[in-house]
Amino acid sequence: MDIANEIKKNTNEIFEKISRVIPEIEWNFHAPFIHKINKLKKEKNAIILAHNYQTPEIYHGIADLAADSLALAVEASKTKADIIVMCGVHFMAETAKLMSPQKKILLPDMMAGCSLSSSITGKEVRLLKEKYPGVPVVSYVNTSADVKAETDVCCTSANAVKVVESLGVKKVIFLPDEYLAKYVASQTKVEIISWKGTCIVHEKFTANEINEVKKNNPGIKIIAHPECPPDVIKASDFTGSTTGMINYVNKNQPKKVMMVTECSMSDNVEVENPNVQFIKPCNLCPHMKKITLPKILECLEKESNEIIIPNNQMLKARNSVERMIKIGR
Repeated sequence: MDIANEIKKNTNEIFEKISRVIPEIEWNFHAPFIHKINKLKKEKNAIILAHNYQTPEIYHGIADLAADSLALAVEASKTKADIIVMCGVHFMAETAKLMSPQKKILLPDMMAGCSLSSSITGKEVRLLKEKYPGVPVVSYVNTSADVKAETDVCCTSANAVKVVESLGVKKVIFLPDEYLAKYVASQTKVEIISWKGTCIVHEKFTANEINEVKKNNPGIKIIAHPECPPDVIKASDFTGSTTGMINYVNKNQPKKVMMVTECSMSDNVEVENPNVQFIKPCNLCPHMKKITLPKILECLEKESNEIIIPNNQMLKARNSVERMIKIGR
């Protein structure tokens, strides 16, 4: 069998699944990389993790695990893989390393950052703790290991309220997303001391945009991520984490839906829900889009861009994540 037929044989089923969101002319570029990556990861006992915001050819084409950042890190820690390639951004690769310290964690592009994660440093958390002595720190999992090491307990957008209330205190420092902090404050009586971090994807949405979509699409369901501004959340029909948004579509099967989040997530969910029409005036994450099939292949071939976390930071940061996991979703 020549190589062209081998590639077609080993990737045709994937293309049939995602052909609604990727044209054939584009697929012809992706298929050879998908074929090589899927072959190489078996040879190297590697697994590939893909965040919900990755493009469909990555999410559906090569990922062994596809989910939100925390679920990826937790599930990857249970595997017997020697190498983990994180198709996401830097803090996600760090979280995977925290949960799998003995495994080699690779990131296809070390410049794949995050506006939210980079909005605060461990030093700034220490200064906040000096300003508010005795007040526990809750940090969103979308933070660096440096910040997690200064944190009492981490949280996700799905369990943020539960984590805050589990501490049994009247006041918490909640970092770093100001919109998620406002959402949590609206759901609890605990006083929230927030930070001025935002996600460059979610902060761009406006209530006017949502209302215009509603006007032009009667009966549409608008589902938003809690990192969105408060007026966007108010204008939406449902607010939830990336996993919560996906579950909403899977369970309710609305005739028409708009997911107020990163654009590729709508493509990935559309593949699994052919009876739902997706309206996509959504925003792309430039950091997530730094991860491409050629970079993934090169990273896996060379085993380059390994994530290294200092031992003293590793233990403290891991503790804050493990406390969150014990609290649950």
